[in-house]
Amino acid sequence: MRRAGRAAALLVVLGAVLAVLGTGTAQAAGYRYWSFWEGSGTDWTYATQGPSLVRPDDGAVQGFRFSVSEDSQDSAKPRRSPGFTEICADTPAKDGTKRVALVIDPGTAADAPAGETPPALRTVCARVAADASTAEALASVAKPLRYSSDALLCAISGYPGSGCGEQVSGNGHETPAASAASDAATSDAATGSGGSGGGPSAGVLVGVGAVLLLGIAAVVQARRRRG
Repeated sequence: MRRAGRAAALLVVLGAVLAVLGTGTAQAAGYRYWSFWEGSGTDWTYATQGPSLVRPDDGAVQGFRFSVSEDSQDSAKPRRSPGFTEICADTPAKDGTKRVALVIDPGTAADAPAGETPPALRTVCARVAADASTAEALASVAKPLRYSSDALLCAISGYPGSGCGEQVSGNGHETPAASAASDAATSDAATGSGGSGGGPSAGVLVGVGAVLLLGIAAVVQARRRRG
């Protein structure tokens, strides 16, 4: 009987621990932001630098996608394949300048902030100075742009109308957490520095510890009573 009682108590503790871990997983958070991509053949590669630091060559394709994601590993790519020839077909080369094809994908309604509707995906060919950055190419064709005080790209062509890098809980609601640093934070996510590995958070682990302590105390108390 004693063994059965102990086993039952341990099962209760294990169930509580699993419940806490399950809650932590369900509430995994992501960030709502414009991710930056570079065209590579027929596919996209998550940029390792912010758009203000990248200086693409003539013929490059650069992409922007608005979505909710935890890090670069699950970030949504632009929904249009890179295609410089098609995008810049009507923009001939010109001495002293370069052409940069841009794919601007505002994402889906599911990723849009409350009360906002994403505009249609669009492509545009920017002709800019030979030493221009991607950010300058974007500014030449997609104003107004909005940046945070940390230089994080918050809005392209006025979308979204407010907010910048908000943390969003697993149920799709915004949380009061601070925004995702700067446009260099995008490169941090790409290289894995400071990104979430998807495991339980510190708060969840603390909760697990508390549940274990309570369970152990319950088992000890049961032993004393039966003794």
